[in-house]
Amino acid sequence: MLTLWCMGGVDWFKHAIIYHILIDRFAGFTSTKAWDTPEFLGGNLQGIIDALPYLKDLGVNTLWISPFYKTSAYHGYHITDFYDCDPRFGSKDDLKQLISSVHDHHMHIIADFVPNHCSRHHPHFQQAQQDKSSPYNDWFFFTHWPRNYLCFLSVRDLPKLNLLNQETQDHIIKAALYWLSYGLDGFRLDHVIGPPHKFWQHFRQQVKHQYPNAVLIGEAWMQGIRHHELNTINLRWKHLKWLLGSSSESLFKEYRHELDGVLDFRVQEILRDNIARHTNGKHVERVFEKLRSRYHAYEPGYYLPTFLDNHDMDRFLFECKGNIDKLKQAVTLQFLLPQPPIIYYGTEIGMSQQRSLWTMKTHGDLQARQPMQWHHQNKELLDFYKKLIKERKNRDISFPP
Repeated sequence: MLTLWCMGGVDWFKHAIIYHILIDRFAGFTSTKAWDTPEFLGGNLQGIIDALPYLKDLGVNTLWISPFYKTSAYHGYHITDFYDCDPRFGSKDDLKQLISSVHDHHMHIIADFVPNHCSRHHPHFQQAQQDKSSPYNDWFFFTHWPRNYLCFLSVRDLPKLNLLNQETQDHIIKAALYWLSYGLDGFRLDHVIGPPHKFWQHFRQQVKHQYPNAVLIGEAWMQGIRHHELNTINLRWKHLKWLLGSSSESLFKEYRHELDGVLDFRVQEILRDNIARHTNGKHVERVFEKLRSRYHAYEPGYYLPTFLDNHDMDRFLFECKGNIDKLKQAVTLQFLLPQPPIIYYGTEIGMSQQRSLWTMKTHGDLQARQPMQWHHQNKELLDFYKKLIKERKNRDISFPP
């Protein structure tokens, strides 16, 4: 493990086994009664510190934490200050302690970073709405001041940032550098299809100049995007990509020279459709070969981290209708692939949900964001995960195959 820790550049990420944490719902809360409302439960950075023995015992070596910045929403993606920690998650000292503790365990830690938009409660946006001559007016895309503006897709709570404005760009990139100075090992970059490529080129240049070992992994996904929302994103041939589907290979390849990789939504779709939703388990070998063959289209060193579920989709066990054996099949294939695997918190202990988030009019995502079940765990499944993780660490990972 120490050898991997000392690797130069982002080679360390090749051996990453990642645990994805939604801070407010993972550890540190005192009550779970309001889990199905979009309110803060009380999960915090100290809770993650306290859970490090559990994570170390599980065997993961990289943590991915949700946004910890000052926010107007429990999940952290509605940012009101890019340079401060939200006190409900903890202080800057708590963040330093978490990063230090993770490193003491010879593990890495990356965090969500959200450059495309901010909360409508951000003081810069509020000033821009109140004063047409405000210097912050050009930080956003007002189509008809002050009420109409571009946002994250159609979410009016999230005004889109004008990242071609030099001051806005500097503000966001300096925020990323500021948090990397705390010792973070990189970022999962939210909604990378929103900002223009010129921004990502400059972002990479600035980050890699100061922090060459910091990994940059993008979320390139078009699930649920409607045609009229294409004006809020910046992709080459975006109308064609939109027609091809939410996780086309061309979408992933678009960031090959700007990021270190993108999350592999295609693997998730294949495993969901061919295992979770399939009645016949005899075709698993064909599924695996289908997954492996895709990597020949990518150059070495461009990472496609795999996952079964996350905070924006139904949990995989729910898709399996509670069938643990199907979940085991899927995670076995995931861990055999030559890409860093991601475990969404609770999947390793059999967490599921009551309803599909896609069938609910509002706040359906809460179904997939239920609080970590610290006292009701499938121990047999947990041991299965520990075994797979141990086997992966002892296996040579060919990349690409």
